[in-house]
Amino acid sequence: MSLIRAIVTPLVSLALVCCGFSYAQAQQAPPSQPAASSALNVLVVDVQSLLQNSKSAKMVRQQIEQKRGEYAKEISQQEEALRHERDALQRQQASLSAEALNKKGREFQQKVNELDRSVQTKRQTLEKSNAEALESIQGAILKIITEIAKERKANLVFQRSELVLFDNSFDVTDQVLTKLDEQLPTLTVSFATETPASAEVQPTKQPTKKKQ
Repeated sequence: MSLIRAIVTPLVSLALVCCGFSYAQAQQAPPSQPAASSALNVLVVDVQSLLQNSKSAKMVRQQIEQKRGEYAKEISQQEEALRHERDALQRQQASLSAEALNKKGREFQQKVNELDRSVQTKRQTLEKSNAEALESIQGAILKIITEIAKERKANLVFQRSELVLFDNSFDVTDQVLTKLDEQLPTLTVSFATETPASAEVQPTKQPTKKKQ
């Protein structure tokens, strides 16, 4: 009897230890992980490349440069005329009275100021026209990217300039370029009509009434 008790007691103790270890394992087991979310589907687009290489962008640059050349030629002619007028005025200094010389000097300076305003207006016209044309191209690009993203079920689209390294399989720039050239092969730049500085409306002088 004592022999049986001596054998059973260690077995009971071992069973209790095993049960305790299993219970401890159950207590320390990490909680079950939630189901993995759907994988990200990413696209990359080189927008700057599209604004350089698309047919519409090249056409816009050609029109801007052509208009810039026209403006430069017009300004050059006006500057040449002013130089001739300045030289003539300098030759007349000895023969003109101080009053007449001052009058011609003010008239000449007014023409110089008008030319400066004209140059500034032309520069602003080019900048505004170019910005409006590029905005139209960017709108078309965004529409095409949205369509491709829906087709590929993409949930993220990055610009190429925002990334350092990526898998080229994500890049859809060529596909966007093909669709852009199909949908927007040409684009006419609208140049705002200029108002010549000399055509500014001057205030009308009210006639003085004669005293009765």
